[in-house]
Amino acid sequence: MIPHKKRIAVIMGTRPEAIKMSPVVHALKKRSGALETLVISTGQHRQMLDQVLSLFHITPDVDMHIMQPDQTLADLTARVLVDSRKVFAEIKPDLLLVQGDTTTVFAAALAAFYFRIRVGHVEAGLRSHDLYNPFPEELNRRLTSTVTDLYFPPTLLARNNLLQEGMRLEQAVVTGNTVIDALYSLLNRPYSLADSPLKDIPFEGHRVLLVTSHRRESLGEDLAHTCEAIKDLVGRFPDLLVVYPVHLNPNVRGTVYELLANVPRVHLLDPLDYLNFINLMQRSYVILTDSGGVQEEAPSLHKPLLVIRRVTERPEAFEAGLSRVIGNARENIVSEVSRLLTDKEAYQAMSTGANPYGDGHASERIAKAVVNWARKKPALLSEDAQFKPRYIPKRLHAGRPLI
Repeated sequence: MIPHKKRIAVIMGTRPEAIKMSPVVHALKKRSGALETLVISTGQHRQMLDQVLSLFHITPDVDMHIMQPDQTLADLTARVLVDSRKVFAEIKPDLLLVQGDTTTVFAAALAAFYFRIRVGHVEAGLRSHDLYNPFPEELNRRLTSTVTDLYFPPTLLARNNLLQEGMRLEQAVVTGNTVIDALYSLLNRPYSLADSPLKDIPFEGHRVLLVTSHRRESLGEDLAHTCEAIKDLVGRFPDLLVVYPVHLNPNVRGTVYELLANVPRVHLLDPLDYLNFINLMQRSYVILTDSGGVQEEAPSLHKPLLVIRRVTERPEAFEAGLSRVIGNARENIVSEVSRLLTDKEAYQAMSTGANPYGDGHASERIAKAVVNWARKKPALLSEDAQFKPRYIPKRLHAGRPLI
């Protein structure tokens, strides 16, 4: 008797989800003898999502087209919840895989719970321990955990957070972060700078400061402080070149272009597709960001990372000495970037060491665990087969001990 295939639905709505879930989709589809894999797009980030899916050669089986102009978080949550219900009623998945902490993740997981569909959460267990930083992601990931059945925390610290919240150890697999899988796969692709949006940037003879800042909690005064700090830095260091791909959010673009549009050696770009962005990271000397994904990618490229946020849910690089959380104060940004531009020992300390976030095999671990779940095996994945970083943090963020 041929066993019944489990139907696995993978849902994504934003660019980061697509980057991190694309390797998972491919790993699941390699196991078509045991699983049937369907991809659902909510379209929360329409253009940027489609770019990534095209890059990884993925065509959604279902596209919900939920995004509308000037949509509020409440509107978005309601649309994902209601429209997911319709999709689930039609395709009847056995397991829904979600990734991260977006509104798509929380609302889709809640809809699955209402249908008694099992939920697997990729990148589970990240916590900043501050409900409003980042906003609304910290709430989304906490609420998603309450309706999750299979947890795929990327690190030991993330698993520890879940254990402290009452999750059972047998429900979890420490996988590493799938963004490292995506990064490694694309770094192997041929790349031509001459045919890219970066072709007119004079990299030769300059040290490049890559800047990304777009989070809701960074808008307004904090973003203005970041821009003023950038002006101070290019005035202080004649060999410094700033490259800033600016988010499409008009609240971001308005501030950035008002303060930086005519500053020498500051290059403001439209958002880059992922292949161009990782190649820009490779050409950078220092990275200044409020992005979660960049915090995970930069250590793989051995780039010193300064996080312009008050707290981070990804403390592993900070614990390993590969990043610093510096906030948004103008003087702090100038001081920390200047230190890396003038102190070779400080630069060396932050640009060496193993990436604590992954080894490029996270998606395979997830796919194997899903197959074991489908076959009702007692363990999702053995401890020996789970991700073991070379650096084990001495303390957990906010001083909580490892379990």
